[in-house]
Amino acid sequence: MSRINDVLMLVGKLNYTWTNTESLFIYLIAHLLDTNKEAATVIFLTLNTTRARIDLLERLAKISSTPPDSKVAVLEITSRMTREQRLRNKYNHCIYSFDEAGVLASTQLMRIVDMNDNVKYGKVEALDDEELQRIQATIEAIKEVNRSIWAFIRLKNIQV
Repeated sequence: MSRINDVLMLVGKLNYTWTNTESLFIYLIAHLLDTNKEAATVIFLTLNTTRARIDLLERLAKISSTPPDSKVAVLEITSRMTREQRLRNKYNHCIYSFDEAGVLASTQLMRIVDMNDNVKYGKVEALDDEELQRIQATIEAIKEVNRSIWAFIRLKNIQV
C-alpha cells in the first residue's frame, strides 16, 4: 500500500506543480499581446489544452513585433515545458497495474498503435524506485520553469 500512496502523492504533486506553472502562461500571453490579465485569462481558458497554449505562445513569440529578448525567453520556457509534458501526460493517461499480491508494479499506457494488420496497445513500464525519482526530477524541473517565468514577469514589469 505504501508504493501506491507514494505514487499518488507524487502524481498529485506533479499535477499541482504543472497546473500552477501553466497558469503563469496568462502573464506571458498578456505580455506578448500587450493586453491585460483579464483578456489574457479569457484567451488562456479558451484554449483548453496545454499544446494549444504552448503553440499560441510560440507563435506570438515568433512574430516580428515581439522583442528579441522576449522571443528567446518565451521559446526557452515553452521548450522546457514541452520536455516535461511527456511524463506528466503519461501519469494522467495510464492504468496502474498491480501484481498478484495487490502490490503496485507498473503503468500501462492508454494508447493504441495501429500497425498494418496488427494493433498494439498499452505499453507497460515498471513503477520502481528509479521511476519515482524520474517523477520527482520532473517536478523539480517544472518548479525551475515556474521560477523562470516569475523572473521574466519581474524583469518585464508585467502586471499580476
